[in-house]
Amino acid sequence: MNIKHLSALSAIAVAVLSVSGAAHADGRCSPRMLTGAYAFSAHGEVLGILDAASQLHRFDTPSVLDDVAMIGFDGSGQITRTDFGNIDGVPKGGQTAFASDQTGTYTVNPDCTGTITIQQNGVVLGLEIVIGDNGNLVKAMITSETVPGSRSALDGTSCPSGCAVGVQVSLEGKKLAVYDSHDRDSHK
Repeated sequence: MNIKHLSALSAIAVAVLSVSGAAHADGRCSPRMLTGAYAFSAHGEVLGILDAASQLHRFDTPSVLDDVAMIGFDGSGQITRTDFGNIDGVPKGGQTAFASDQTGTYTVNPDCTGTITIQQNGVVLGLEIVIGDNGNLVKAMITSETVPGSRSALDGTSCPSGCAVGVQVSLEGKKLAVYDSHDRDSHK
């Protein structure tokens, strides 16, 4: 009897996970795992200009980047993003408020790895991601960044427009549990 009871419980658990979209019955990841709003933080450095052969031409001093963002995942490969960031302690691009005009795409592989591409005002970011905690946690690294213009590298390399830059930036995002005021009051 205990074996039948355990089998029934296992079947119920698999059914609940499948219906919730958190995972397929076979335990694999899919784009449906990322649905809703995630709060991200990023920290790292902008190191220099990348040439056509992906060789890094270093800036005399790397620029320190810190950023916070809200990314909305739609469960089927599209994102929206709002962010605010500093480069070397100064709001990037003269920001005075969160920049909300960002869109992009994402992929999720069955092994819970994937990609995100973000576009905003000529800047294109490429990220590699790993999904954990049943879709509640996303860890990422920026693997490519193209910017409209750039400063010169230490060796004199410059790029007036459409520059690929070398970055060393990691990010972490956590799914938000959003409650309205009625929900918060009922949990007291």
